Amino acid sequence: MTARPPSRRYAQTEGAGGRAVGVRMDQGDPESISAAVADVERTLGGPHVLVANAVAWPTSSEHSWTDLTAGLAANAAGPVALVEAVLPAMRSAGWGRVVLVSTDIVDQPLASAAAYPAAKGALEAAARVFAVREARHGVLTNVVRPGFTLTERALSTPGLGQAVVDAEGEQTPTGRVCTPEDVASAVTYLGSGANGHVNGELLSVAGGRQLTR
Repeated sequence: MTARPPSRRYAQTEGAGGRAVGVRMDQGDPESISAAVADVERTLGGPHVLVANAVAWPTSSEHSWTDLTAGLAANAAGPVALVEAVLPAMRSAGWGRVVLVSTDIVDQPLASAAAYPAAKGALEAAARVFAVREARHGVLTNVVRPGFTLTERALSTPGLGQAVVDAEGEQTPTGRVCTPEDVASAVTYLGSGANGHVNGELLSVAGGRQLTR
């Protein structure tokens, strides 16, 4: 990908018959969301697939009013506003796929985080609303809920060592923890034309770990 030109809000790359555009957006800022979607529409046309996977990970106990409201805004209100912003183009096309990425700590919350699981729970509830409301327009909405995943961020978390990873894998029916590729495969299916009738579902990508807790 080429470096972002100083006078533009995005960078773009073309290759393998496709085109990609990176647009700056702050999920906690509704004006930023509207501007980002407008940028995409001007550059590539109306979006037909939305994968909302960005997250504002908690950096504190989130028990203060400021932390709580910021976490809810970035992880729930922001993604919902983003979905609403792209829906007109999907309705106009008569086809759309929305995939929202949640987390299994909605059901297995961390003692140190309040706003994050609460926000993801709210996002899952909103997904069901979109699924009912928008399906008649050809727009299907689903949620992917990963378990503990071997991302760079997770592996760099203080206190998370190989022993923790191994223990989590041993308690998972598949014998291993989730990888980014596992999550991407689920998202790709739900966000593609191969998904013709799956709507309003919550797909756990955790190797069955949710069944053993």
